[in-house]
Amino acid sequence: MNEVYHVFNKSIAGYKIFNDDSEYQRMISAIVYYQRHENPLNFSEYITSPQGREQEIKTVSDEDSLVRIIAYCLMPTHFHFILELLREDGISTFTSNLLNSYTRYFNLKHKRKGPLWEGRTKKVLIETNEQLIHLTRYLHLNPVTAHLVETSEKWEASSYKEYLGVSPRQGICQYAHVLEIDPLQYRKFVEDQISYQRELALVKHLILE
Repeated sequence: MNEVYHVFNKSIAGYKIFNDDSEYQRMISAIVYYQRHENPLNFSEYITSPQGREQEIKTVSDEDSLVRIIAYCLMPTHFHFILELLREDGISTFTSNLLNSYTRYFNLKHKRKGPLWEGRTKKVLIETNEQLIHLTRYLHLNPVTAHLVETSEKWEASSYKEYLGVSPRQGICQYAHVLEIDPLQYRKFVEDQISYQRELALVKHLILE
């Protein structure tokens, strides 16, 4: 297995950077696009042309990729990715291109200027498969912990439905080589933790990490 990282960043001063379904979808399309090392289409062509849409639902080969996406969750003010590094500087190139692209789109749409993200994107090495599976649960429970939805399955801007095998975007994440996921068991693994993770969120500011 190549090195796998938890990659995350948040908006400046808690600014809401995803306001509706179209903004979440824009970011998800950009995730798939900028995962590629090279792309025959520019991004505007990619998101508007039939060829781009067809390309979006295809699994990206390792040879064409900067990173492999293991899991993700987009939240109103921040994001989490679990990424496997496939090329040198792949994570930094991927996140830089992705966030710069979304910032340009967001600033133009909302008639604002300036940076959108709080400093450099952070990454933390995941050392074991046990850490990895628990981290996917943490990501997928984020919207529930924040009381945005009652169950993770109701949050469209994450990879949870891919893990359950019910997502129309099946194929964005590639995790079978590092995680053995049985959808029914994984659903129970996640949902059994809802109460605990919500309680933990109440004292998070007291925990030194």
